[in-house]
Amino acid sequence: MSTTVETTPAALRRAARSWPEREAIVDVQPGQDTRWTWAHLLDEVRRFAAGLVLRGLAPGDRVVIWAPNTRHWVVAALGVQFAGGTVVPANTRYTGSETLEIIQRTHAVAAVVAGTFLGTERIVDLVDAAGATDATGATGATGATGATAGPLAGATSLRTIVRIPLDAGDTVRAGAGAAGGVDVLDFDDLRALATDDLLARADARADAVTGDDVADILFTSGTTGKSKGVVALHRQTVAGSRAWGSNNGLTDRDGYLIANPFFHSFGYKAGFLACVLFGVTIVPLSVYSTTETMRLIRDEKITILTGAPTIFQTLLDDPARGDYDLSSLRVAVTGASVVPVALIERMQSDLGLETVITAYGQTETMGFITTTRTGDDDVTVSTTCGRAYPGMEIRIGEHGEILTRGEMVMQGYLDDPENTAKTIDPDGWLHTGDVGEIDADGNLRITDRLKDMYINGGFNVYPAEIEQTLARLDGVVESAVIGVPDDRMGEVGKAFIVRREDSTLNEQEVLDFCREQLANFKRPRTVEFVESLPRNASGKVLKTELR
Repeated sequence: MSTTVETTPAALRRAARSWPEREAIVDVQPGQDTRWTWAHLLDEVRRFAAGLVLRGLAPGDRVVIWAPNTRHWVVAALGVQFAGGTVVPANTRYTGSETLEIIQRTHAVAAVVAGTFLGTERIVDLVDAAGATDATGATGATGATGATAGPLAGATSLRTIVRIPLDAGDTVRAGAGAAGGVDVLDFDDLRALATDDLLARADARADAVTGDDVADILFTSGTTGKSKGVVALHRQTVAGSRAWGSNNGLTDRDGYLIANPFFHSFGYKAGFLACVLFGVTIVPLSVYSTTETMRLIRDEKITILTGAPTIFQTLLDDPARGDYDLSSLRVAVTGASVVPVALIERMQSDLGLETVITAYGQTETMGFITTTRTGDDDVTVSTTCGRAYPGMEIRIGEHGEILTRGEMVMQGYLDDPENTAKTIDPDGWLHTGDVGEIDADGNLRITDRLKDMYINGGFNVYPAEIEQTLARLDGVVESAVIGVPDDRMGEVGKAFIVRREDSTLNEQEVLDFCREQLANFKRPRTVEFVESLPRNASGKVLKTELR
C-alpha cells in the first residue's frame, strides 16, 4: 500500500481513497475534541491549499510553520505541499528573533503561526523582533504598537500570516496590516476562501508536484554551531517515511501518539507522514506530560509510541501508572541517547510492548540511517542502532567516523555550498560527525560525536562510553559527560547525573564505581547531580550548555 507514491499530495490522496471513513486525526487535547476521517483530512488540505493559491503562493515558494503539534500543523504542511510549496518548520522553542531569521534566510512568503502558546503571543514576538531590527540591520521601533509602520513587511518577504487560534486570549486579530504590515488571517478564514475554481487550481498544483520537487527545508539542531537548512525532495521525504513505517510494521489499525514535535523529522517524517502512508491514526500531543500521555494511550487505545529514552523512563516511574490501562501499546521506537538494557526489559515487561526499536538518523538523512528490527534481542536493541535502512549504506571512515550514502541523503544545505561540500564527499558519502563501529552482523554502534571527544593526557576519551557505563549504576536515570580544562592532564571528565527520585547516590559512590569499571584516563574526576539535562527537540543532550 505504501510503495507507489513519491509525493505527499499523492500519498494523501491515496489514503483518502484507501481508508475514506477511517480516523485520520484525533486531536483531543485540552479544550478540544476533533476527529477527522482521511476523506475529511483531504478536504481540509485542499481548502487550505486553495486559500494559499488565492494569497499568491507560487510553486516552490516557502512557508514557515511555527506552531505546536495539533491538527492545524498537519493540514498546513500537507496544504503547502499540495499547492506546490515548500514547508519550513520552525522550532517552537525559538524566540521571535530566531524564527524571524529562519523566515529571512528562506525568503518565506507566508507563515503559519500559533496564537498564544506557552504564555506568549507568537505573532507579537515576530513583530517585536522585526521592529527591533529592520531589513538593513538598523534599530527601529519596537513593540506591537509599531505594527502600523510595517516592520515585519519591511524585514521579510512575508505576504500572509495564518494564525492558529490555540487560546481564547489571542491578542492579534486578523486583518490587513495586523502584524507589522503583513496580512493576518485566522486559520479557518483561510480555508473559507476556497471556491470551486480555487479548489480546481489547487488540485492542478498537486497533480504537477513531482518526486524531484523540494518538499521541505528542515533546520539542524545547531548543537555544533549555527543551524543549517537541509533541503529535501518529495521522493526522499516519502522514501524515509515509507522505510520507517515498513520496518516498524505500521498498519491502518494502529494509533500513533506523536509527542515528538512536528518541526523535527522524528515527529514529521517518522511521525504524521508515516501515518499518511500507512493509514495510521494521528494523535498529536502539543505539550508533553506523563499524565496526558497515559490518558491518551488509555482513551484512544494507542499502539505506537516514540520518543527519547527519558520519555519511557518517566512513564515507567510514574506512581499513577497503575491507574491507566496501557495494554494497547505494541511498538515503541526510541533513540537519541544511551538506552540501558534494563530499560528495554522494563518497557517490555511493565508496559507489555511486543517490539522495542532503536534507530539512528540525522536531519541530513531525513532522520533515517540505521534501525534495529523486530526480533532483535534486547542487547542488540540496547547497544546498537541496528542495520542500514533499505536504500542506505554505512561504512566507517577516518578516525572512526560514520559515513552514509543512499536515497535519503539530502540535496544539500540551503545557500551553503561550502558546508555541503564538506559534509557530502565526491563519492556521495555523507560525513555524519559521529564515531562508531559496525559489528559482524552489520549493526552500527555509535561511540560518540567527533566533537564531543576530549583528550586526557594524550588519550582520546569518548564520553558516550562513560555514559553507557554509568547507565549500569543503580540510581542513575541518565548522565552526560564532558571534558573540562585541567592544568596537568589537558582535559578531564566531568559527569552530570540525574538521579532516581528515591536514590541517595553520592559523588564518591559514582567515582568508586567508575574506578572499578573504567581505565584511569576515562574516569570522570568530578560529578554534578542535576534535576534534568538540557536537550534539543530530538532528545539529544545539549552539551554546549553544560560547558
